[in-house]
Amino acid sequence: MAVPNYTYLKLKMSRPNSVITVESTYEHAYDCDIKCIEYAEAIVEAETLIINLDQLGSKVPDSKHHARTFEPTEAIKLIPVNPACPNDRALKISATLDIK
Repeated sequence: MAVPNYTYLKLKMSRPNSVITVESTYEHAYDCDIKCIEYAEAIVEAETLIINLDQLGSKVPDSKHHARTFEPTEAIKLIPVNPACPNDRALKISATLDIK
């Protein structure tokens, strides 16, 4: 059995013929307290990172799924590749762009 005394930073444990006393300094106790706080913050940050990664993993689109058609986000106009043949192939460009 051990008896801690936080006021004097001592830990006393009984042994067969006497008592074992473990002492510390205020500076050492302060350093240990700072390390405990840093460890606790690291654990919280790691748990938050794991939660964020799990949420991002559920939002990843399926790489094997392909869109059937491409839909432009703005108005387009058709420009013939060969102006001599208007029924030939045409390019789709933004309606705000100049033909030249």
